[in-house]
Amino acid sequence: MGTPNHVHIGHADRGALLRHAQRLGVFTVTWNVLEGAIAVTAAWVAGSRALAGFGLDSAVESISATVLLWRLGAERRDPERVERVERIALRAIGFSFLVLATYIGYEAVRSLLVQDKPDASPVGIALTLVSLAVMPLLARRKRHVAIALGSRAAQADSAQTRACAYLSAVVVTGLILNAAFHWWWADPIAALAVVVFLLNEGREALTTGNLDDCC
Repeated sequence: MGTPNHVHIGHADRGALLRHAQRLGVFTVTWNVLEGAIAVTAAWVAGSRALAGFGLDSAVESISATVLLWRLGAERRDPERVERVERIALRAIGFSFLVLATYIGYEAVRSLLVQDKPDASPVGIALTLVSLAVMPLLARRKRHVAIALGSRAAQADSAQTRACAYLSAVVVTGLILNAAFHWWWADPIAALAVVVFLLNEGREALTTGNLDDCC
C-alpha cells in the first residue's frame, strides 16, 4: 500500500525513480564524507568554529541521506512496508535537523560570548564556495525526485541538502569577512539565522511523522 501519489506512477517508472533517488543518496553520502573530513581538518588548523559546524553539518546530512537510502531500499524490497518505513525515516531526518540546529546555535552563542576570533582559512573558503555551487543543484534534483515519488521523507532529505547550501553561504560569508576585515562576529550572527530555518524544518518533519500515526 503506497502513498496517494503512487497511483500516478507505473511500477516500471517508480522503480526507475527509486534507483535514481538511491544514486543521488549515494552521491550525497560520498560528497559529505569527503567534505566533512576536509572541513574538520581546516577548522582544526584555523581554529574556526564555523568550519567545525560546517563539518558537523556534512556528518548530519550523511546520516539523513543514509536514512533515506534505507527507506528507499525497504520500498524496493517490500512495498507493503513503505508507509511505516516512511514515518520512521521522516522522524529520523527531523531529529537530525534538531541536532544540527542545537550544535550550530550553541557554537554561535559561544563564539559571540567568548569573542572567538579564528584565523583566515583559504581552504575553508574554497571548500564552502564549491559546496555553494554543488548543493543547490543537488537539492533541486532531489526535491524533484521526491515529489515524483510522493515521499515526504525524501522531501525532508532534500530540505536537509538545501540547508547545507544555506549554511555554505553563511560560513563562506563569515570566513571572507573575517579574512578581509577581521569581522569575527559576522559568522556567528549569520549562523543564528540558519538555526531558525533548521528548527522549522525539523519541527515540520517531526509533526508530519506524528500526524501520520494519528491518521
